[in-house]
Amino acid sequence: MKQFAPLLALFAALVAGGCARAPKFVADDFAVPLYTPAHASGFAIRGAEGSDAVLVAIRNPWQGATDVEQHLLLLPEEAPVPAGFDGTVIRTPVRRVICMSSSHVAMFDALGEIGRVRGVSGIDYISNDYVRAHRACGEVRDVGPDTHMNFELLAALRPDVVLLYGVTGENSVATAKLRELQIPYVYVGDYVEQSPLGKAEWTVLCAELCGCREKGCETFERIAERYAAVRRRIGAYVAEHAPDRTCRPKALLNAPYRDTWFMPSADNYMVRLIRDAGGDTFTVSEEGSASLPVDLEQAYLLAADADVWLNPGMYDTLAEFLAQNPKFADMPVVREGRVWNNNLRRTPAGGSDFWESGVVRPDVVLSDLFAILYPRSGFDHLPVYYHALR
Repeated sequence: MKQFAPLLALFAALVAGGCARAPKFVADDFAVPLYTPAHASGFAIRGAEGSDAVLVAIRNPWQGATDVEQHLLLLPEEAPVPAGFDGTVIRTPVRRVICMSSSHVAMFDALGEIGRVRGVSGIDYISNDYVRAHRACGEVRDVGPDTHMNFELLAALRPDVVLLYGVTGENSVATAKLRELQIPYVYVGDYVEQSPLGKAEWTVLCAELCGCREKGCETFERIAERYAAVRRRIGAYVAEHAPDRTCRPKALLNAPYRDTWFMPSADNYMVRLIRDAGGDTFTVSEEGSASLPVDLEQAYLLAADADVWLNPGMYDTLAEFLAQNPKFADMPVVREGRVWNNNLRRTPAGGSDFWESGVVRPDVVLSDLFAILYPRSGFDHLPVYYHALR
């Protein structure tokens, strides 16, 4: 045993020396703004002087969250983890990504980095051409829903990060297992953003994970410029033809579900889009972005005043819609064929590309809505995501 003593002493010295050399994490050191979103409220990217490390703060990434924050420390492959950091460490650039939401797939595609996506949730519902082309050879796999994730497959894929989304809170079972497997995860909160550009701006976070922040900024700038150009064109038309807001087309959103109708609040994503498209809509609250229930009697009265009905569910035809909602058959908006659904682009299984590529193409969605609200405007645009129920 004595012959090993010098070796043990040397090993202990090396370990102690390595610990001494490891930097200490001090949050205040990350005071250099690397990217401050102009529209998104759910993330910020900061750096530290003289360091390649990047700190990402994720805030309130699911509906109803008020004081939730996740810290991500993005480090180059060989950099030591600072002592005292208790958040999520991600080695960048990431090469293997799992996307649990189709909108995240669209963001990597918009960046030209779709080849990093190795797994998705619900592959039959994904519209992306790359994913659909590479599923047969096994280069992109379906890891299942977040509530029943295939952790054996997930471990075999050896992802650098899993992009999660939360509906009303953290999936603690899934995140506990990911921590056990030592797989980093991020809650991406694009779906709770209140503006179309806020949703699309999460593309910059995906770029940061890929080590191409500049490309991410340029990609989002182009998205924002296209949206602003369409909005200016619409604004000029509306200012001339419908300057009084009370005269603008009124859109009814959603449809009954189990005798309850959920309608949006004023800061809702779809409400913002409709108003940017020169229309208006019925809302249940002038504050917040959550959808809230109203009784069917009240919804029936609102439907009678609607000029357009949008996003009524998974229906493909008016007959399907009326089979489930026969009491609305006599409404003018239904009789006159002004019910439009956002599932024109969909997979055979029913996955809607509106909630996928539409997130990074808000200018196209805006143009669709304007064409629906002002069909006689003369603008040369055929809806891409919407179709009238016939």
